[in-house]
Formats: sequence, C-alpha cells, structure tokens
Amino acid sequence: MINRLKPYLRYVIVTATLLFVGKSFWTHWQDVVKIQINASGWGFFAIAFVVTCISFVWAGWVWLLILKEFQQKANIFWALRIFLITNLGKYLPGNIWQFYGRIISSIDVGISPSAAIISVLLEPLLMAADGLLLAVLGSSLENRWLVGLGLVCILIAIHPRILNKVLQRLAKTKLSKKSLRKTHELVTDNSPLESRDNFSDRLSGIGDTEWQKTTIEITRYPLLPLLGEMGFIVLRGSGFLLTVYALTPVSWVDIPQLLSAFSFAYVLGLVVPGAPGGLGVFEATAIALLSHRFAPAVLISAVAFYRVISILAEVSGAGVGWISKPEKSSVKNID
Repeated sequence: MINRLKPYLRYVIVTATLLFVGKSFWTHWQDVVKIQINASGWGFFAIAFVVTCISFVWAGWVWLLILKEFQQKANIFWALRIFLITNLGKYLPGNIWQFYGRIISSIDVGISPSAAIISVLLEPLLMAADGLLLAVLGSSLENRWLVGLGLVCILIAIHPRILNKVLQRLAKTKLSKKSLRKTHELVTDNSPLESRDNFSDRLSGIGDTEWQKTTIEITRYPLLPLLGEMGFIVLRGSGFLLTVYALTPVSWVDIPQLLSAFSFAYVLGLVVPGAPGGLGVFEATAIALLSHRFAPAVLISAVAFYRVISILAEVSGAGVGWISKPEKSSVKNID
C-alpha cells in the first residue's frame, strides 16, 4: 500500500509547497514589484553568486575527501570536474541522477564500486547532519535542551559503528548493479562526461556475490568530511545571507537566525522526496521560518533571487567542468 502511494507522495509535496509559495506571491505581489535594487544591491548579488560558486567547488573537494576515507586514490581535478558536471542531475525527476553519474564515473576510472556507492550516500548524510547542527545552534536560548539533544543524536548517528550499518543497508537496497547498468544505458548517448565504452564490461567483471558484499567501511569517525560539509553549508548560507542583505538591511543579531533558517530549509529540501534540487520545499520553509522577522515581499524576492543565483552557479560550474575536459582521465594519488 505504501509503495503504491510513494509515486504520488512526491507530487503532493511539490504541489503543496509550490501552492504555498504561489499563494505568498499572489498575496504580496504588489509589495514585491515595489522593491527597488540599487547598484549596491546588485553588487551583493554578484558576491553571493561568487560565494555560491565557491561552495560547489568546496563540496566537490569534500567528496574527494570522502573517497579518500575509503582509501581510494583520486585526482582532485577529476573529482571537481565530475562533481560539478553531475551536480545538475539533481534537477531531473527523481533527484538521484547526480549520484548515479558520480558512481558511474567513479567505477569507470577504477574506483571500487562499494566506495563509489557509499561515498555518494555518505555525502548528503553528512551534509544533513551539519545542516541540522547549524539549525539547532541558531535556535533560541529557550530551546537549549533541544539543541543539546540534537547535537547528541547527530554525533551518535555518524559514529562508524552505526553509520556503516546504515550505509550498507542503503547501498544494497537503493543502488543495485542492475539499476546502474540500466542508468548507464540511458545516459551514455547524451552524457556530457567522457566516453564510457568499457563501463558495461567493468560491471560484468564484478560478480554478483562480490557486489552484494560491500566490504568497504569507514574505519574512523568522519571528522574531516564532517567539517568539510560544515564549510559547504556555511558558504551556501552566506550566499543566502548576502542575497537577503541586497534587498534589506540585516543586523548582526539576525545572522544566526538567517543561517539557522537557511540550514533547516536546505536540509528539508535535501531529504524531502520528489523535490528536484529542493525546489519549492526550500523556498516554502525559508519563508515560513523567517516571516516573523522580515517582510513577506522581501522573503519572496530573496528566495527567488537566491534560486536563480544558485542555478546560475551550478550551470557555470558544469560549464567550466565541461570545457576543461582533460586529454585522458586518470585516478591518481596527488598527496
């Protein structure tokens, strides 16, 4: 019964969030069109764009750190290029194609299938943990006990003893050898990545028993990747903060609340099914959380401008990755 309802759940979620954002715009559209952006405001938009671009490069570097946690040798330029190009896949229906793209590209250059699969599962998990961490840190002082409880739960959840079990289960149930081969057939003809003529042969060379036994595990507390993903969330949040500042004055006391609201909205957009790139979910959550502090017209304009800035940054990163294709892809330890 639940499985039958799953395909419709995503449409319900996306429709509900878009209706909420649409209703907010319809109610306050007269105030929205009155907002004027001066030269200084456009300058802050430009800075927000640069910061957001840096955040995606930073996220690609963190993905490389995760691969190295599993003793995989990867070239930083290859990792950044693949990450930036596949990042656009999150806007396709299903919100998983960026993961498939990274897995296929990783296996194609010799990275262990287990490490490739677990790396793309661990990345959003650490990202969500850091997002929740920043969200609770920006909570009001009256909720200190909740902040402490949230911190404890997050720190326990990413301990290797628990994390390995979660990742192993996800790897076996969500990403199978059969689904990867089918995905490869779908994307090979039109993929912007380098040719993968030998990908199917690589998959065929991996026995089913070996595939099911994802023996690669994280052997230590993922502190460095965790801190790295924290940097990514802070950079993304800074881009959002600059976008808001371009439209209205922001005081120092507003910064923790803005970062907290952004982090929670980003995490919801990350984990809620059926919302490509968090589209609608992020905007609706940010508006709801900050409506008591900023004017609705400012919030609607801010989330709209930030979405445009974010997409432009992602497209720019993918474009740079595409034109910087090396003569020969390789996997090397650059330490």
